Amino acid sequence: MSNRASALPLLSCLLSSLLILGGCQARAGKPDATAVPAPPSARMETASDVVARGEYLVRVGGCNDCHTAGYAERQGEVPTAQWLAGSPLGYHGPWGTTYASNLRLRMQEMSEAQWLAYSGNLRTRPIMPDFTLRAMSEADRAAIYQFVRSLGPAGEAAPAYLPPGQTPPAPYFSLVLPEAPAQGAGTASRN
Repeated sequence: MSNRASALPLLSCLLSSLLILGGCQARAGKPDATAVPAPPSARMETASDVVARGEYLVRVGGCNDCHTAGYAERQGEVPTAQWLAGSPLGYHGPWGTTYASNLRLRMQEMSEAQWLAYSGNLRTRPIMPDFTLRAMSEADRAAIYQFVRSLGPAGEAAPAYLPPGQTPPAPYFSLVLPEAPAQGAGTASRN
């Protein structure tokens, strides 16, 4: 018998003994060195964790770009205390003129359940990318709600929507679309 073959039963016996002893220590209240910690996703989030995640989502989701006056112009250098209070800047196009709402006032009017239902089904006019909000998980939308609520109410309501054909007061962005191709125009591509 080779040394390798004779060592195999001994190694197997030693391994079994260690497993049994490890189980006895764990049952005796001693920490089990082989225990694997729970993954981060399985840990409970604290309320401050949820608010911090909401702040992160607002920041990277571009919410401030429209819902915080001057945010884009100042390259994001706006104090958090001024975030999400709406903007007087209008977005004018074939749909009329829309304004980014004051989310801080809006969230004060809604319960979390109402926000989740509203944001999960939101379909609005341009330029709001409502499809990105609908694509978020319920937990992400709840985190946004908790963050915005943590800021408290501030500012005034945004100007009301203006229907097509009305020129908005300044300031506003105007989206100019190309004219539709003439009926029956050729579809040959140019090289």
